[in-house]
Amino acid sequence: MKDQSNMDAGTIAALMVRFKDVRLPRTQGLLEKVNAGQKLDDGDIDFLKRVYNDSRSLRPLIERNPEYLTMISKFIDLYSEIVSKAVELEK
Repeated sequence: MKDQSNMDAGTIAALMVRFKDVRLPRTQGLLEKVNAGQKLDDGDIDFLKRVYNDSRSLRPLIERNPEYLTMISKFIDLYSEIVSKAVELEK
């Protein structure tokens, strides 16, 4: 169990850096884009798909470390807001 905790800690540290430096700024930019009435391009959609797929694969990690659930939930809410607005713009 200690080995799993150590591995989780390393994984979470790396994910936090990626989240802070890449994912959150890009996601906030996408929200600004759709709030301005701009449609998402293929690169934006690919990014959102990657984030979605990554989040699904991280479920076991989050289940073992529920202290991160609130933060992940807020990010998922942001992601959902972007997708909802993007769908509206496509109509």
